[in-house]
Amino acid sequence: MRRSRSRYPRLTMLLAALAGARAAMSGQARADVADVAATTPPADPEPIHPETPDVEPEGFVLPAGTTAVPPLTLMGYVDFGFADAGGNGTSYPPGDNRVPADYGVDTFAPAVNSRGDVASIDSGGRPTNGFLPRSVNIAGRPSFLLNVVNQELRYQAPHVPVMAFVRLQILPRWGGDGVGNVTPLYVDQAFGRVTLIEGRELFISGGKFDSVFGIEYLDNSSVYRTGITPSLFARYTTGTALGAKAFYRQQIAPLWSALSLNVAATNGSNFVEALQPPDASLTGVPLASARFGYELNLPRVQIKLGASALRGPRNDQFDRVALLEMFGFDARLYVAGLSLSGEYVHVDEEEGAGGKQTGAGGYPIASEFYAMGFWGQAAYALTLANAVLRAITPYVRYERREAWFEGFRPITVARVTAGLRVELWGALILKGEFLFNQEVEGAPEVDNNVLTTSVVYTW
Repeated sequence: MRRSRSRYPRLTMLLAALAGARAAMSGQARADVADVAATTPPADPEPIHPETPDVEPEGFVLPAGTTAVPPLTLMGYVDFGFADAGGNGTSYPPGDNRVPADYGVDTFAPAVNSRGDVASIDSGGRPTNGFLPRSVNIAGRPSFLLNVVNQELRYQAPHVPVMAFVRLQILPRWGGDGVGNVTPLYVDQAFGRVTLIEGRELFISGGKFDSVFGIEYLDNSSVYRTGITPSLFARYTTGTALGAKAFYRQQIAPLWSALSLNVAATNGSNFVEALQPPDASLTGVPLASARFGYELNLPRVQIKLGASALRGPRNDQFDRVALLEMFGFDARLYVAGLSLSGEYVHVDEEEGAGGKQTGAGGYPIASEFYAMGFWGQAAYALTLANAVLRAITPYVRYERREAWFEGFRPITVARVTAGLRVELWGALILKGEFLFNQEVEGAPEVDNNVLTTSVVYTW
């Protein structure tokens, strides 16, 4: 669920700080912004996102008398948590001797944080073929975690329609297997953006940026995500990509509506970096992706619909004719504090050349792979007129995924995620959730439920 100004009016402190950042992105005169805002539908419930257009359909305008903000803006957060995963922290059942071990279970199921890191990927010595998430290596032992230290920098030169954005993430981890502590510095995003036509929502970006497929990538940040963990399909749609993209939105003011088109050409897909590396093309052929969207922005009800597609060489091997194809549909409804959102995703990967290459290392084969399914989430934001306790948001998500590698038995898994989000002072977010993982068909049942919490400090 994307954070909404209309759903979270309590976050005045946080929104004031982030609004200043968004204002710094605008390369237009304030009078021009006000003219455009006057003709656009109100209250589009979008988060303040690094790639949010300069002139947004919610019609944001600086209050009268507000002084200009500095062109350089720093924002960030610290995500600290506690997690307890069932069993040994993996989806591998005891006594299962099938190989590769990761072809017969859902290794991403026992997630513990917003990045989708799992409690463990220890296969007990059995060979795997690299379809593995990142791990915090706590196994089945309850542990405190420093999930991520996130720092963002945004620069908008005065009177120039060019913006630059960088998001760096520090990931303190226990390496396990005698490795000890490791702390990678991860460049999550680094891109520049040009506003081509003054007063128009037409933007060209180049660098490393968010996915254009679906909607869940908008919740990658711990601040924006309603809950803690991503869905079972986030591994295919929320990875950042390196390349170029264009965004265009056309407002239809008489109908309180808008149409948008987001297209990109990138090194690889929007699989997470643990599955397909984004920083170099292994085939030399770019992959194309796009999303077409429709928005109905009434004063009290907002509806958003989208259709996405992606096609090109899979970027975890070297054969440029081994294609990855994806399509999906998404929908969101916002009304009176209630938010309903969901997405359907279909994935089709052809068999690739040997020597699979991922951020996790080299593997012998790039198997033909298929996946399909959906997720749906409901959340209700209870607004409180309190200087300390700003909002309480209970939420629940259901998801179901069917997937298989060619020559291996299909597996169907499901998950129910239930949790609570509490917002304090506009700068502190407390979350707690429980993941009920279920092996429906094809995979042995295993104790891989997860209890996880998160405390997010923002600045």
